[in-house]
Amino acid sequence: MLKKQNIIIAVCVSAVMVSLEIVLNRFCSINTMGLKIGFAFIPPTFAAILLGPAWGAAVYAVSDLLGALLFPIGPYHPGFTVCAALMGVCAGLFLSSNPVNAGRISFFCNILPCVLINCIVIGLFINTAWVSMLYGKKTYFGWFLYRLSEYAVLIPVQLIIIPILIGIAGRLKKSGLLPGGFKEENDI
Repeated sequence: MLKKQNIIIAVCVSAVMVSLEIVLNRFCSINTMGLKIGFAFIPPTFAAILLGPAWGAAVYAVSDLLGALLFPIGPYHPGFTVCAALMGVCAGLFLSSNPVNAGRISFFCNILPCVLINCIVIGLFINTAWVSMLYGKKTYFGWFLYRLSEYAVLIPVQLIIIPILIGIAGRLKKSGLLPGGFKEENDI
């Protein structure tokens, strides 16, 4: 029964994070064709920290898909949703307490690689390819240079905010309010 409760709580937390991401992304960010600056990364990254890579991927992908369908900024491209899911997997693998990182999160071994992979590899290199396909007015390299300023701002912001999120997630898990902090009945 405890595992069923954890799943219900995980679904509820994920739903809240999806809705927060959509609001932050569509209404509280600077969005132009090919450029997005804001704090929309916080809810799905927090879900990945709390719940792991699968839930992180689901929250990133569902929030991207629902946001694009409900409040479109431009034409929908499934590549953005795939990249969003990959960002969730990356955040979950590097930032959640799982067997891969033995429950220890450090800045240089976990946070920095996660931010660099998500921002540079997935965000800058791969998503720029989708932007250049959709809005073809510039070449890939032109869009790359245009989007460089976005990631020059976003990388330091994420490097500051993600450790704070990890601390908050740790406190929530220890309090027993969220999955990962529950005590089994035999442990009491």
